[in-house]
This record gives sequence, C-alpha cells and structure tokens, in this order.
Amino acid sequence: MEATATPPAEQPRKRGRPKGSTKAKVEKDREASGASKRGSAGDKKTTAADESYTHWKMLVPVLYDWLASHNLVWPSLSCRWGPVLDKGTYKNKQRLYLSEQTDHTQPNTLIVANCEVVKPRVAAEKHIANFNEDARSPYVKKYKTILHPGEVNRIRELPMNKNIVATHTDCPEVLIWDVESQPNRHALLGAQDSRPDLVLSGHQDNAEYALAMCPAEPFVLSGGKDKSVVLWSIQDHVSSLAADLPQSVESSGSIVKPADNSTVGPRGVFQGHTDTVEDVQFCPSSSQQFCSVGDDSCLILWDARTGNSPSVRVEKAHNSDLHCVDWSFHEENYILTGSADHSVHMFDRRNLLSNGVGLPVHKFVGHNAAVLCVQWSPDKRSVFGSSAEDGLLNIWDYDKVGQQEETGSTSPSAPAGLFFQHAGHRDKVVDFQWNADDPWTLVSVSDDGESYGGGGTLQLWRMTDMLYRPKDEVLEELQKFKDHVIQCSGT
Repeated sequence: MEATATPPAEQPRKRGRPKGSTKAKVEKDREASGASKRGSAGDKKTTAADESYTHWKMLVPVLYDWLASHNLVWPSLSCRWGPVLDKGTYKNKQRLYLSEQTDHTQPNTLIVANCEVVKPRVAAEKHIANFNEDARSPYVKKYKTILHPGEVNRIRELPMNKNIVATHTDCPEVLIWDVESQPNRHALLGAQDSRPDLVLSGHQDNAEYALAMCPAEPFVLSGGKDKSVVLWSIQDHVSSLAADLPQSVESSGSIVKPADNSTVGPRGVFQGHTDTVEDVQFCPSSSQQFCSVGDDSCLILWDARTGNSPSVRVEKAHNSDLHCVDWSFHEENYILTGSADHSVHMFDRRNLLSNGVGLPVHKFVGHNAAVLCVQWSPDKRSVFGSSAEDGLLNIWDYDKVGQQEETGSTSPSAPAGLFFQHAGHRDKVVDFQWNADDPWTLVSVSDDGESYGGGGTLQLWRMTDMLYRPKDEVLEELQKFKDHVIQCSGT
C-alpha cells in the first residue's frame, strides 16, 4: 500500500514482544541536560522507581546471601549460564553468555564472560550491600567477543554441552556457535562478522525470539513471524566428542562438524499458529514433544511422531499475546505461560481445556506489566520465576497457593504463591536463568534504555536460605543464634 501524505490519527497497536533499545549507557550524560524538557509525568514515574529501588537496596543485606551488579554499556536481551570451569573452596568459576545490542556505530556482539559465583554463606554483608549500580562488577570479566551478524535477540545453550549455543537475530535463520573454537575478535566498526559453525534454515520469515535447545538430544526448536515452529537435529553435525568433552577444557578446533555449506535443513515444519510464534520449549525428556506460544493467544502442544499438526491447541490461554513458555523438568505435566496481560498461567497437560478454551491450574498475578520470561527452578519442583516489563523478577511457589501463614508477617494483599521479589533492576527484565550448577542462584538482565539513559544491568544473585529452607530448621537456627547472643552479653 502506498504511503499517503497525511498519516492516520492513531497507529494500530503493534502486536508481539517489543524490541529492545539500542542506546548506549554513555549517552546518558549527553541527555541529562535535556531532562527538564520531558514533562512532569515521566519525572514522577522515574522518581517513584528511584524511591522503590533505594528502599530495595537498603534491604539487600537482609534478603540476599550474595549479589553482584554489573553495568552494561550496551543492552543485552539475553543472559545464559555456560559450563563450570573450576570449583573452589569459596567460589566457582563459570562461563556466562550475553550480548551487546548496538546502534550500528560498532558491531553487535555475542559476549563470552567468565564470572565468579560466590558459594552460599561466604559473602560478607558489607560486600553484598556496597555495590555501585553504575560500575562494572569484579565478579564478571569479558573473556571473548564474537562479532554477531545482526542483533542478538536470544541466546540458548545446548544442555548436554554448554559450549555450543544457538542465537536468534532479525533473520529467518538460527545460528549455531561453538564458542570455545570461535576466535576472539575486536569490536571495530566495519570489521567482518564472525562466521557461525552452523546455520539452520527453514523459516520463511524472520524468527526473532522463539528458540530452545533440547535437554535430551541435540535438537533445536524455533518459532517466527511465519507462524511456524521449526525443528532441527544437529546430531549429525556434532562430533562424538561433544557429549564427552570436559566442558572446562578449551578445544583446539570446533566440535561442530560443518554441514554442506554449513547450512542444515529442518526435520519438520509445524503449522498451527495464526500469528507470530513468540516462544517454544521442549518436553524435558523428549526431542519429539514440544510446545509453543504466540501472539494469537494460543498454547499449542506438538508431537513430531504423529505429524506436523497440533496435538492440542489451547485457545485463549491468556487474554492477550503470549510471550514465554516453560515446561517443568520435575513435573512433566506442568507448563507455564507468560503474557502481555501481566499474568503467569500454570497448565496441566492432562486437563488443558474447558469448553474449548484454556483451563489453567492457577493464574499467578503479581506483575503490572507484560511478562517476558518464565522458568521453572531446577532446585525445587514447585518453584518458578517470572520477569516482566515492570522491572521485577518474581519467585513463586505453587505449593504456597491457598496456604495461610501461621504468623501475620505476610501482607493479606500479597499475590497468592509469591514468596520473593527481586527488585534490583530499574527497567524491564528481559531475561533470566536459574543456575543448574549452583542451587538457588540466578542471573538476570534488564534493558535500561527507556528510563535510565541506555545500556543495561546484569545481576547475579542468591536470596538468603532463611527464605526457602524448612521453617522449623530456620527457627532452630535463629534460636541458637539468640541463645549465643544472650550468652555473650552475659559474660
């Protein structure tokens, strides 16, 4: 349709997950002088957020066992744990994957970092509390830079070998990287992009976000704007060393065998959505069963063994676009979905529908903006996390739904099932991940481009174990501490 001279009075709402910003943190000072021109509404919103953040920061020594905050010059839309490199007495060394989403004044990058994860009950209170959110953390060090062809919208690692990662950008293909064999590059404008080890083709339009790698076998799953879900196997292109290679050891050459022209075609293309597919996830025990969600408000379950049509299609799983989905590793009947309607729904695949529409086991309502990411905890079957555009990362326990606290410490207005709220980010939390190698430890990242002058914030954190250990055990420890204090004061 040709453009008209007079634009329409009101643009239609753009469906789907919002794109990230490409504003660098260094632009913040340049814009500070113009802050007074933006109007009082924005100023009031920022002031309220600052007050909330200040209150949270005061509580950090009480709520957290460990926290590290790392300032990012450029925003990152994804963050993932890599392999553990070394286990020490007081901390572990581990890889971390993130990205730099730039404004094209320098290349977009996939970043491989080394991070130090402090073990439980090691960090001193003053070290937890005295961090500078505008500084880089000493716990996070850049190890390698890969020049990525296009913005990195999503990073996912192969669970059986976390040196192999997949990335999504604004194109139809999925890119596969063996990060240890990739050369370290300098992010210079005009430099040639790094070359992925494999390129997975099969989408007919851009596939920007929906991406998963299978825990059971080396399979990859993707969804895109073509309304399709695409499945690949990279089994034939990964050497037999991939599963057995010690992940803490660098390989001298790629452990991904290049296919013909380094391009791999799909095992299957699955049609059933009527709008963009926003997220996909494998059943944890199968490479042939998976699920997907999209802007058509549908949750669809698939089984590649029975064909390319949906096994179950859940209409109106939410009242708006669905942005994210996760399948429980502990209870394979339970599936989580997050939506632009601000809620998280938990579904039981044995009983998904009622009168043709979605019948969630429970609706978790504790965000006041679109939910962008959900993930089950690897440490406890009933616990999961959700992050949203409201800057919060909520930790939920569905076992607590309906339970009445014996004490009056819990606010009666607290959402059912919510037992911890990480409020350390000051803008939308675009991704997070539990650490499977370090219990109750998470990494989360926010895109700070809209409210705080650009860039992003990466945080590694662990809540105090007083919050999730059995109540009787915690009370016994506190009583011992009380008795110790009384004894010391009497001497």
